[in-house]
Amino acid sequence: MATQRQRIWGWWFFDWASQPYNTLLLTFVFGPYFAEVARGYYMGAGLEEEAAKAAAQSYWGFWYACFSLIIALMAPVLGAVAQGTGRRLVWVWIFSALYVLGAASLWWMMPGGEIGTLRWGAIMFGIGLIGMEFATIFTNALMPTLTDGEDIGKISGSGFAFGYLGGLIALFIMLALFAESSSTGKTLIGIDPVLGFDPEAREGTRFVGPFTALWYIIFMIPFALWVKEPKGGAGALHIGAALASLKELIGSLKFRRSLSAYLGSALAYSDALTGIYAFGGVYASNVLDWSITQIGVFGILGGVTAMIASWWGGKLDTRFGPKPVIVGSIVVLILVCLVIVGMERESLWGIPMDSASNLPDIIFYICGGLIGAAGGPLQAASRTMVLRHTTPDRATEAFGLFALSGKVTSFIAPALITIATTITGSARLGISPIILLFLVGLVLLVWVNPKGEQA
Repeated sequence: MATQRQRIWGWWFFDWASQPYNTLLLTFVFGPYFAEVARGYYMGAGLEEEAAKAAAQSYWGFWYACFSLIIALMAPVLGAVAQGTGRRLVWVWIFSALYVLGAASLWWMMPGGEIGTLRWGAIMFGIGLIGMEFATIFTNALMPTLTDGEDIGKISGSGFAFGYLGGLIALFIMLALFAESSSTGKTLIGIDPVLGFDPEAREGTRFVGPFTALWYIIFMIPFALWVKEPKGGAGALHIGAALASLKELIGSLKFRRSLSAYLGSALAYSDALTGIYAFGGVYASNVLDWSITQIGVFGILGGVTAMIASWWGGKLDTRFGPKPVIVGSIVVLILVCLVIVGMERESLWGIPMDSASNLPDIIFYICGGLIGAAGGPLQAASRTMVLRHTTPDRATEAFGLFALSGKVTSFIAPALITIATTITGSARLGISPIILLFLVGLVLLVWVNPKGEQA
């Protein structure tokens, strides 16, 4: 039988195994590659470069919004069903299969393809995204079984730090050995992609999908060995009873002001953070004309700061509680977004810059470091705040609702970005709705009890 320490490490390994879906696919490799391919398609269809960039960002946003809507609708229902049956792990493995299928299939996202190629890449990415998000819900619900002490904040923060370390190592391996620059055909360390991959067919970059799938399969082994279903017995599946329980939980929110305010806040700021991750690499490609390798270096920097800040944030969470960590992180992210929206290669909020200099790149690298430093602790502290508003026996339902609060508007953020991009014709100004979402989340935290419902 696994010891408590082994169970904690096994639970941490889920973060290590799954983080590359966000790091490699969503933000730093596949997302920018998708934008690059889409931009080429629209320019081939006759659009000017700036219009093609906006169209590429809008297309990515449309599909991301569609799959986020599916996640929003299914998350609380699945949480209630799992709560009713007492099963978590079976759902982890079901959605892990979708994760692997979606990621591995991205190999066939060819450069220079037609609209069908873009649609294939978007749909398979979405299938893997569903798998990652739902596997995370049920893994998070196992957190209360890891310890009976007050160190849950430290465990959560350390888990995120460990996950970011995994994502960072995976990103470095991908950039050093596989992902080629579109201009030189070389990897980050100046070599041809290994395994004989053809740079002209972008095989090194396309390998990011199978690589992410293999990484997940290998590093879920400790989770499989050490994390077991909590004691208490598994019940039969009764959809009606599960939905009735969910309805009861949602109905109780009108009597639970702190939880309601927190879910509303998380609804806004989680969506905004996801928007940064979903469009950050696309922004760098479209606005700053960065290559995949430059975007990858940006990701490495963000991963380092996220890893360090998540570990440190976990300690602050344990000492002061999750709410101050959440507030501080949101303030930093608002300031970063104000810089990003106001920046072009030629100017920053009207202040001229030499477009041929490295100053715009340096500013965006600093922004990347701050995004990582704030985003990691924000996510870690968010799940400990959920635990302060629930009990271990209803944790899966609570995390289902938390996933709903984080995803119910996740289709709105891409939609707003898509609309703003279309109206302004600017990939840069299209990012501006993120700032509003962060502000809404910050204001709603006023009504959240720092100690939750365990005061």
